[in-house]
Amino acid sequence: MASVPDATAGPDSTAPPDVDASSPIAGLTVLILGLGVAGRSALDACRALGARAITVDPGAADADHADIDAVPLSAVDVCMSSPGFAPHTREVRAVQDAGVEIWSEMEFAWRVRREGIPWVLVTGTNGKTTTTQMVGAIAAAGGIDVAVCGNMGVPVIAAAQEERGLVAVEIASLQLHFTSTLSPHAAVCLNADEDHLDWHGSVEEYRADKARVYRNVQVACVYGAHDPLVESMVADAEVVEGARAIGITRGSPAVSQLGVVDGVLVDRAFHAGRHTEAIELGHVEDLAHLVAGDVPPYLVFNALAAAALARAVGVSPEAVARGLRVFSLDAHRTAHVATVDGVHYVDDSKATNAHAALAAFGGRAPGSVVWIAGGQAKGQEFDGLVAALRDRLRAVVLIGTDPEPLASALAGHAADIPVTRIAPGDTVMQQAVREARALAQQGDTVLLSPACASFDQFRSYADRGEAFAEAVKASA
Repeated sequence: MASVPDATAGPDSTAPPDVDASSPIAGLTVLILGLGVAGRSALDACRALGARAITVDPGAADADHADIDAVPLSAVDVCMSSPGFAPHTREVRAVQDAGVEIWSEMEFAWRVRREGIPWVLVTGTNGKTTTTQMVGAIAAAGGIDVAVCGNMGVPVIAAAQEERGLVAVEIASLQLHFTSTLSPHAAVCLNADEDHLDWHGSVEEYRADKARVYRNVQVACVYGAHDPLVESMVADAEVVEGARAIGITRGSPAVSQLGVVDGVLVDRAFHAGRHTEAIELGHVEDLAHLVAGDVPPYLVFNALAAAALARAVGVSPEAVARGLRVFSLDAHRTAHVATVDGVHYVDDSKATNAHAALAAFGGRAPGSVVWIAGGQAKGQEFDGLVAALRDRLRAVVLIGTDPEPLASALAGHAADIPVTRIAPGDTVMQQAVREARALAQQGDTVLLSPACASFDQFRSYADRGEAFAEAVKASA
């Protein structure tokens, strides 16, 4: 691990008697940019571990400062930058110009972690939460006390300080940008389609930050064997000597891969006889309780990736099947809300990018979907998405304060599909559901899968999904 700054460098170098003076941040002055979940978790850690914190957030009344110009940066030892501050923001540039090292939320968590507890990391444009929670279910079935954390309500900084058997982390590209010494047992990048381009500045920068998930991996770099882009990330990664590349395929696996043979999930990577045989981990049918109809390919892929991460930390093959059988999907991810007059209503509000929305269409019949989409586009283009799913569309209902990116893609690639726009306002979701219901026919699916962020009109993707569910139930 890279060295931590001198613990006596900060102006408040004497830790109070009730804090951990042996902590690597004891005595440091830590600048915290942003007082959201990550920032407040870092603030709590500073107080507990003997560091002096200075907080900056123009939107938080209890922050020490609203403006970075008020901070004496020469007295700051390190900065924890929350994901809300992109690399090009004035605050981040000021800190960099002052020569202060910047840590992401994940880097901060790694620095203050309890030693000796393995971490596994899950990143990707789509499927992160599902896969991370699958790791948690599998590890728990194997008797491991696991902390499942990241972008799902449990702050990783808090989880890192707990006495656990495993830390399973959902990590976004925004949290990888200022991460350098994090050294997980295993990591996976599930996919790397375009997302958060407004934050990263370009597709290349986005993918470069995604690739950081494999840096310093100790045991297993897990990747999709069908995905040359992610495979190249693994090939280029600087890892701990002895770390292996572990491929995931939905077909029959080669050596050092997990895959599927006649509906059986199998492992040819983590057992001594892998050169001559595969061992059983479970069945595709172990996932059947999660969906109506056939198990979609993306869910099988997520399960195999989770199994690989769990196997990398020693979880038994038997625990994989047990964990998958008890696993339940996160709310707002292809969740069936209701069936009204023969029309199925599905909440996929967690699909905040094009890649996630495409996955939600898997297995749906031609011409059977009334799609509710739109929101903050985050710099995405939707031509590829619309071209890929147009045959499954009956109609589209567009929401969002800027519907033009999706509207343009629909006009160019699905001009024959009816499109209804809903003006922004307090009743946007009620109106969207009402229009969708009028367009749908018996046997169709009304699918909320926005492909966009929610913050233009909702507090979060969860708030958006709940508004959809309430509107559906009110219309029944």
